[in-house]
Amino acid sequence: MKRREFARNLLGLPLAAVLPAEAAFAAAKEPLSLPEGGSLTDVPGLKVGHHTLSERPTGCTVVICEEGATAGVDVRGSAPGTRETDLLSPINTVQQVQAILLSGGSAYGLAAATGVVRWLEEHNLGYKIGKGVVPIVPAAILMDLGVGDFKIRPGDEHGYKACVAATTGPVAEGNVGAGAGATIGKMFGPKFSMKSGLGTASVKVGDTGIVVAALVAVNAVGDVINPQSGKVVAGARSEDGKGYRDSMDAMLKGYRVVVQNAANTTIGIVATNAPFNKTQMTKIAQMAHDGYARAINPVHTMGDGDTIFAMSTGTTKVKADVSAVGAIAATVMSRAIVRAAMQASSLPDLGLPAYKDYVGRS
Repeated sequence: MKRREFARNLLGLPLAAVLPAEAAFAAAKEPLSLPEGGSLTDVPGLKVGHHTLSERPTGCTVVICEEGATAGVDVRGSAPGTRETDLLSPINTVQQVQAILLSGGSAYGLAAATGVVRWLEEHNLGYKIGKGVVPIVPAAILMDLGVGDFKIRPGDEHGYKACVAATTGPVAEGNVGAGAGATIGKMFGPKFSMKSGLGTASVKVGDTGIVVAALVAVNAVGDVINPQSGKVVAGARSEDGKGYRDSMDAMLKGYRVVVQNAANTTIGIVATNAPFNKTQMTKIAQMAHDGYARAINPVHTMGDGDTIFAMSTGTTKVKADVSAVGAIAATVMSRAIVRAAMQASSLPDLGLPAYKDYVGRS
């Protein structure tokens, strides 16, 4: 079956409903400015690499800390897909991770972590045992199997390639890595959804030397919201295709909604160079979920597996307040989420418009 025919069958749309985008979004919202940027790699000691399977699309994103990072995790959604999260509990033995993986492909995508483990072992990075190492690689996946060919998903070799691609340079955003197949605004079914992607942001905290950053693949049931205005940036489209319906407003008015359980999930990482222990990093991961709540509505639903990892490289010796860094992490995460929606590009053959192609940026 040709890709365009597949898209029409998948979404239940006539081709005229897919294109042109200009007509569909004639009454779209006013253009916004991108939130402040930066990269997760602004945190000293971190590398980020993407591998994108453009033929579907889907992909995976790896964050590597060769010197090891103290990490925590908090899972809020009810449809998670994760690996090695129990190990991050403060009461458990291993104190550091060498990498964290975010991947598309639903549960199949967890296989990409095996490739990350293989790359780390080749570089002798991991928990030291006898004459060898056991690399510690927590991972989380999002459900993007409904976007394109179900049979194409990240595996061992793709996780390995993401490691090969990892650098300390600026992190690419949009339809890359774990965000390649991400979509948003699915409360009313896939034919009203939009393309999302991967975003990142960072902040240097005054003259303290502390850096706090976030990276996120946004694949939410809900809409992406501008926290400053409270207005929808991108999300569920209206019945007439001339703007957004505002999922929460529609639900409050009693409209019938359709949720595809386990068809979503926003997965992200916050990181800092301030030194913290596992208990403190777990708290920072918890607080960072406030960034999800500010920028995605609704969030943490039965159809989302929302997960946030928190990493500390400890490269600065400044003693930082965990509550302050957690609050900053939430702010940076909300910026990264909005950037993920605004930096995404449309997939016309799959009937998925994106914010930047039709509304533009100021």
